[in-house]
Amino acid sequence: MPYPAIWLRDNCQCAGCRDPLSGQKLFQITDLALGLTIDRVEEAGDAVTVSFSPDGHVSVFSRQWLSAQLPGAAGDGRTEQDKQLWRAADLTGRLPVTRWTAYCRDGSERARVLAEVVRLGFAIVREAPHAEGTVLEVVRTFGYVRETNYGELFEVRVELSPSNLAFTGLAIAPHTDNPYRDPVPTLQLLHCLSNAVNGGASGLVDGFMAAAMLRAEDPAAFETLARTLVPFAWSDARASLRAERPLIELDPARRVRGVRFNNRSMQALRLAPDDLIAFYDSYRAFAEVIARPELQLTFRLEPGDCLIFDNTRLLHSRTAFSDSAAGSRHLQGCYADLDGLMSTVAVLTGTP
Repeated sequence: MPYPAIWLRDNCQCAGCRDPLSGQKLFQITDLALGLTIDRVEEAGDAVTVSFSPDGHVSVFSRQWLSAQLPGAAGDGRTEQDKQLWRAADLTGRLPVTRWTAYCRDGSERARVLAEVVRLGFAIVREAPHAEGTVLEVVRTFGYVRETNYGELFEVRVELSPSNLAFTGLAIAPHTDNPYRDPVPTLQLLHCLSNAVNGGASGLVDGFMAAAMLRAEDPAAFETLARTLVPFAWSDARASLRAERPLIELDPARRVRGVRFNNRSMQALRLAPDDLIAFYDSYRAFAEVIARPELQLTFRLEPGDCLIFDNTRLLHSRTAFSDSAAGSRHLQGCYADLDGLMSTVAVLTGTP
């Protein structure tokens, strides 16, 4: 059996070891006997019964459960291992979309669409109500609004004295939001109320795909960006926010778990000259990969469309537009978190 005695004993599923209602453990690691060994293993059908020494405890496991715990099995759904990485052409005619009525009424349809946010990094809910505040209602179908200093929701439209380039008609290059927060909001939603302007197309880039391409083409640059802490900051009269995180975040197994990329918020790095040169060479290499046309998925949000996307993975962008008396572009946005969305998927599909 490929499982050590201490691991098996710690993961016993019996009612004496786990609370039947919550499934939580009823003991501490220090409560287990020292020098645990497997005394006997009996197999019958799907059941594997393990007896331990010296405490004499007996645990029963299913083969299916044991197989799911082998090294290399699916992770927590947050790293590149559990995603479908994509280039724009991969999604031609296959955007993950749904209609508001079906999404609200059919739990299986809602589960399918939300699972696409986990797998591909985004989904679009079409024909949602055009009313202001609808973006908050979309969040509440799967989780909770992440309120920030911008409030529960924020307006994306041209302002006379903008505090952010997003509130102008200028083009916005691919970026992730709020890199100056830790933890960063893991989901962002944008609900279109009007888009009667010239330009103003939305864009997405799979940052995990860009990172994978950089790792394959320039391993040294990938490693530099994964280990270098980058300071991000933003402030106004009411808030001052700062965080230091790498542009490419890896988990302990060295799988890509997050991307932060926002030149508007990046601050001066305090590194030795040679390290600064290595970082900027790597930063430019990553930016050039992100900018490749093959990675740019471009589409137009129409009134009633609500875009849900993973802010730790996808970079979003916007083409320039002219907002005149003949038309306007008005989106409302808010933040939420992946854990609530993934929890909803698990409950709807019965796969905790």
